[in-house]
Amino acid sequence: MNITALRPRFIGYLEPVADLCIRAGLTPNRISVLSIGLALLCAILFLLHHFFLGALALFVSAILDLVDGSVARKMQNATRFGAVFDWIADKYVDALAILGAGFSGIPILTRFFLVPPAADLAVVALAVFGSMMNTFIKPVVYAEVGFSERKDGKIEDPLEGVGFFGRPETVIVLILGALTGFLWLAILAIAIFTNLSAIERILYLHGRLE
Repeated sequence: MNITALRPRFIGYLEPVADLCIRAGLTPNRISVLSIGLALLCAILFLLHHFFLGALALFVSAILDLVDGSVARKMQNATRFGAVFDWIADKYVDALAILGAGFSGIPILTRFFLVPPAADLAVVALAVFGSMMNTFIKPVVYAEVGFSERKDGKIEDPLEGVGFFGRPETVIVLILGALTGFLWLAILAIAIFTNLSAIERILYLHGRLE
């Protein structure tokens, strides 16, 4: 079970935000571009050690990612490109936020161990790798196994509820870490848990598809 499985409940509370985006003339693709722009702003703010503002930018980016599907449904302009671009935008957002936090100069492993600074960079790289791989598994399954049923523009598949640490958990941990002063712990947690979650999904697929 993960937060992604609860996505429909959260989206219901954000209908007013979707309506506001429509009144502002924002199409789903424009919302995705704006989400990437806010993630870039988040990364810059993290680099400048403006962690509260960076967390705020990332929070707004995450909200926009939740409402783009509702906007597409309300405007009746959902497209295949939009669905693909939404995946791409999500990964840009994740990578930018993690890299901004990781390259901000905050110590991670060097906080407690006498290791070279490269060890901290390795943790950041592992966090980005885990975040990408944890999501990459899903489109590979779609392509190789053939999941194609859609609901509100999203492909429905059993992996939605598999993996205890997905994209929403990554974003939430980053935001909380930035707000509480434990951003170093957030990066370390992401590096560990995203990869463990990917392994969980691989084991699940092995049991189901082998």
